Amino acid sequence: MSGLPKPNPIDPRRGEIWDVRFEPSVGAEQKKTRPAVVVSPPSIGRLPLRIVVPITEWKVHYERAPWFVPIPPLLLREAALTKESGADAFQVKSVSLERFVRQLGRLGPELIQEISDAVALCVGFSIRRP
Repeated sequence: MSGLPKPNPIDPRRGEIWDVRFEPSVGAEQKKTRPAVVVSPPSIGRLPLRIVVPITEWKVHYERAPWFVPIPPLLLREAALTKESGADAFQVKSVSLERFVRQLGRLGPELIQEISDAVALCVGFSIRRP
């Protein structure tokens, strides 16, 4: 036995939305199984992990928070979401492939870039916005 992790048949890709099990959680962390979008590119990392941004039901006051990225209503069906939603980049985290439940849908590259920019903002990078 080599001690290497067993290959996982689940292979979430950048831009895909998956149901992800966030339990156990602590404090204000995202809880339960909920949709999250994969933001890590396939060339990054060697462990069976993916970087995700949780998706939550949209609330009007999120418009004031630059780390929340609304998912336009026209994209909800493609993303397999049933209610107005947004990506909460402040809750970005790296999760094990074992936490991925099922693929729901996907988002296009422009929206993934906007979410990635929001993550960069949360970790202190300056983003040039038009």
